[in-house]
Amino acid sequence: MTTDRSRTQTHPFEIRHAIDIAAPPETVFDYVTNPKSWPEWLPSSHALDCDDRPMGFGDTFHEHWSTRTGPVDLDWLVIACDRPTLWIGLTQTSFMGPVMVHYTFEATAGGTTFTRILRNPARPKPPTAEMVERMSTEAELGLGNIKKIVETSNS
Repeated sequence: MTTDRSRTQTHPFEIRHAIDIAAPPETVFDYVTNPKSWPEWLPSSHALDCDDRPMGFGDTFHEHWSTRTGPVDLDWLVIACDRPTLWIGLTQTSFMGPVMVHYTFEATAGGTTFTRILRNPARPKPPTAEMVERMSTEAELGLGNIKKIVETSNS
């Protein structure tokens, strides 16, 4: 029996961005792990169905998200949470396969280095250079928004 490898081949993808924020790790953690905050800083996130609080291990929530081709509904599961250093959420899409967002929070002399990693471990096809550029631009905008919002509310 032969198998069609093109149907099962995946294209793992990862993109990471980091920013220094003049606030303690707990403050940054509590803000970004509360999905209700996501539309404030991430342009593609429009609305969240969940409690207005940081999400912990095992919590689920629903996100109304958008792509260039239209709206997408995502059901998220928090698969790791170690306040205030680590948070990982997992969702599944029909067009990109599983998606994980991985947040780390490192205490620094000036506050926190926040790192956001977007992972697609089993993407059905590789992203184009244009897609990677759009994802990177949105991530950088999002991190800049987080920095501005958290530092303003923390001062």
